[in-house]
Formats: sequence, structure tokens, C-alpha cells
Amino acid sequence: MQNALTTKLFAAILISSSLTGCGVLAVGGVVAGASVMADRRTPAVQAIDKGVELEAGNALAKRYGDDAHINMASFNQKVLLTGEVKDADIKDQAGAYAKANKNVRSVFNELVVRPNSTYTARANDSYLESKIKTQMIFTDKLPSNSMAIVAEGSSVYLMGILTQNEVAIAKKVASNTDGVKDVYAYFDIISEAEKARLEKQGKADESQPNTMPKQ
Repeated sequence: MQNALTTKLFAAILISSSLTGCGVLAVGGVVAGASVMADRRTPAVQAIDKGVELEAGNALAKRYGDDAHINMASFNQKVLLTGEVKDADIKDQAGAYAKANKNVRSVFNELVVRPNSTYTARANDSYLESKIKTQMIFTDKLPSNSMAIVAEGSSVYLMGILTQNEVAIAKKVASNTDGVKDVYAYFDIISEAEKARLEKQGKADESQPNTMPKQ
């Protein structure tokens, strides 16, 4: 119980630091593997998701410039596109580009045709995301590190690897958060047996060293 609480507190600190722009250094070697161990994705899939977000996201930004503001989130090789585009053609092209990536299983294209959002609106989205993440961290029986949360205006999009019961809890937490009007869920649903297997595997991973060996 103490370890679980410590992990949640540390995760909350990480979220807070990301908002202020201050980095958090690893303490006692704990941080280095924390995100990997707490995530139900394999380390390889986590790396693939990060690569898709960075490479494809940058490519779309370079391709369309001021004609679009596209956010790309990838979780378990499922991609979510949100933001604003100048016209329907750009929306379709961006979706097709994401689908063409060999590391992408499916694409949820939630881009809308309208002027790009303001920096103030984007800051509000980031604040709403952090608020929901913090609430989920402190919600029992909810693996908050196995989810991606994206806010666009009053809409919230959830992705992750959860059981049916966990999905219900996550959607309730998000929908009950001030400022949220709509919640859209794109989860990979797993059984209780698969959940137990993943948790067992996670504990095994935690027993491995997280620090670099001394030279």
C-alpha cells in the first residue's frame, strides 16, 4: 500500500512539473523505469508509440504549417488525431498519412474544420488534461499509467488498455471533471485474467535493476 501511494504521489509531482516546465530528476534510480513498469504496454510498443507521435506529428506539422493544428496521440499503436484543419481535404489527408504508417493499427480522426485554436485555448486543454490525470492517479482500481488522456475544448478522449470495469471508472472520473462536456473512449478491452497476467509481469519487471551498473 505504501509503495502504491508513493508511486501515485510521484506521478502527481511529474504532472505538476510538466505544467511548470521544471524537470524532475531520478531519485535513487526509481524514475528511470517507472513509466515502463507501470504501463501495460510492452517497452517495445511504448517506444513505437512515442516514435509515431514524434515522427508523424512533426511531418504533419511541417507539411501543413499554419493551415492546420494537429495533435497526434498514439497508444498501443492506435492513433488519435485531434485539433483543427483549414478544410476537409487536409483532414482526410492527415488521416490517410497516419493509416499508412506500418506501426499504426488503427486511426481515430477527430480533426475538425475550423480556425486554429488560440494558445490560451491550448493552455486550457493542457490544464484540463492534468486535472483529469491527477484525479485518475488517486482513484482506486484505476491503472492511470495505462491510459492516454487528450482534451480538446470541452471534449476529452481516452485511450488505453483496461478491463470493462476500469473503463467504466475512467469514463466516470473524466465526465465528472469540471469543464468536461463529452467523453470519447477508444480502449483496448482486456479480461480480468489478462489483467492479472500483466500485473504479475509488471511485478517481475520491477524486481529487475533500474539503475545503470557501476563501472
